[in-house]
Amino acid sequence: MNNLVEIQGLVKAYDSRTIAVNNLTLAIPRGKIIGLLGPNGSGKTTLIKMLNGLLAPTQGSILINGMEPGPETKTIISYLPERTYFGGGSTVTELVDYFADFYADFSKEKAMNMLASLGINPKAKLKTLSKGTKEKVQLILVMSRQAQLYILDEPIAGVDPAARDYILKTIISNYNPEATILLSTHLITDIENILDEVIFLRYGQLVLQTSVDDIRENHGKSVDAYFREVFAC
Repeated sequence: MNNLVEIQGLVKAYDSRTIAVNNLTLAIPRGKIIGLLGPNGSGKTTLIKMLNGLLAPTQGSILINGMEPGPETKTIISYLPERTYFGGGSTVTELVDYFADFYADFSKEKAMNMLASLGINPKAKLKTLSKGTKEKVQLILVMSRQAQLYILDEPIAGVDPAARDYILKTIISNYNPEATILLSTHLITDIENILDEVIFLRYGQLVLQTSVDDIRENHGKSVDAYFREVFAC
């Protein structure tokens, strides 16, 4: 099976007026870093939540490695939500231990090595850390798993440029190259150099799915410039 994710006729309607994902059909291949891109309200976060089994589709289907979202798929997905969900009273070490206990594919050694490379004190409580450092800790935990699908929702939002550089370096150097990364962000310029493909969404519908090379070679534009052109109207 070349595709890791198969989505057919997917709909998520919160009510008769609010259709966040509208008849979406797409396939997500293995071994790619893919940008999930679209303006606010395009359905990106709703799609991500359905992939993670946090929301149920109104209709249509999602298959991840041939399985519907559920306990089995959670064992192969490593998910970074847009907002941190960690308790401020926990220490970094306690979070590492929690992930090691919870996920069979978690590498405690990899996590501790990344923390050391950043000079983050494992004994520090999360509430004492800056926003940027909290973002790094959360990303380290997510990327220390040997998952098949990494879903990262706005991993570089709200952090300084130096932190963004570290986060992107961490993403490309600490994931299984046979796995897929689905990365949602508004900061396209910052991440387009690590992308293999892009998915453009608008009003919960697929506008475009193509390779970054195709955009550059056939349209003569960067991903950011082409995104602005597509969504200008």
